[in-house]
Amino acid sequence: MKNLESHLQGRFATRTQRIQASTIREILKLTQEPGFISFAGGLPAADLFPIERIAETTQRILLEHGPQALQYSTTEGYLPLREWVASRMPGARDENVQIVSGSQQGLDLFGKVFIDPGSKVLVEAPTYLGALSAFNPYEPQYISVGMDEEGLRLDELEAALEAHRPRFMYVMPTFQNPSGRLMGLERRRAIVELARKYQTPILEDDAYAELYFSGQPLPTLYALDQELGGGNVVYLSTASKTLAPGLRVAWVVGPKPVIQKIVYAKQGADLHSPTLNQMLVYELVRDEGWYRGQIERIRQTYQTRCSWMLSALQKYMPEDMGWIVPQGGMFFWLTAPEGLDSLELLKQAVREKVAFVPGQPFFADSSGKNTLRLSYSSATREQTEEGLRRLGRAVHRMLGRAPVG
Repeated sequence: MKNLESHLQGRFATRTQRIQASTIREILKLTQEPGFISFAGGLPAADLFPIERIAETTQRILLEHGPQALQYSTTEGYLPLREWVASRMPGARDENVQIVSGSQQGLDLFGKVFIDPGSKVLVEAPTYLGALSAFNPYEPQYISVGMDEEGLRLDELEAALEAHRPRFMYVMPTFQNPSGRLMGLERRRAIVELARKYQTPILEDDAYAELYFSGQPLPTLYALDQELGGGNVVYLSTASKTLAPGLRVAWVVGPKPVIQKIVYAKQGADLHSPTLNQMLVYELVRDEGWYRGQIERIRQTYQTRCSWMLSALQKYMPEDMGWIVPQGGMFFWLTAPEGLDSLELLKQAVREKVAFVPGQPFFADSSGKNTLRLSYSSATREQTEEGLRRLGRAVHRMLGRAPVG
């Protein structure tokens, strides 16, 4: 048996060397132990899932449209859902929309369509770890661009676009994962204009678009590109953060030639996303009053939980630990004093039975050793207080200081 296993391993494609275990998923295994408090996974709050509404709607769909809901369907996706998505996107029609099995599949299919071995892909520093995991098997060369409080630095971005002419750029302008940054309107316009100037397509990941704590949502990069003629931004979003991630329903919106290629790529992956789930999502979101109420409930809850974490950070972290205060989304991004390695800090934190995600895996260039991400979406007030007290103790121990609080 061992000889056979060795023989099989020798047949693995070279690209499998770039397929590594997800740091987030590996950490989540640790949190199964009793008494563990985890700020690691970016999990939507399960207590906000509309379970009764989903149960009622699913039963109605099965009673009224059971054969259709349980049958094979078109690769492009359930037409009423595609039309609903298109109605929210300037200049889009249903032919510009592809339903995918979660945003992660959208990233993978986009990578499959756009990346050749050695293709240059421009990413934020830090960027979403899941995007790197999706793109890595296609063997890109990453171009990392630094960020300030509003996102990509324009001077670094233009220099990178001019010098490297990347195949595309991947951007999360709204409550970026992991940093929680919100890109301002003028920065968004400038990035769209630069991308058009250098003929570099943008993949806009807008998973957290609805999770504002206050104020009006800013226009998407897709919408701003449409004002200039369109055709240069492909948009990706999901129902995972507003309904439930287990439904695995998300969408890609873009120029028809791009969507057609993604359709072909998806046909080879899973034929189509689950029809019942697509019909369910459509029935939920088409009731605009109920859906806006669901989103508002999530916003208020996350804003409260964010305030709990901010208070605990101020109480238990050293004065030279920095963080970005979120205006929405699900994450705090912390920067520790130079010399503190968050991977080593995690080992200390595990001893305290608290978990977070080290920042380094979010950097394509392996920098960011002194950064870390904390999620506040699912923790109770008591868990937040106790978890940050434990983490603060580990931080102070690594810095050789007495704990505070």
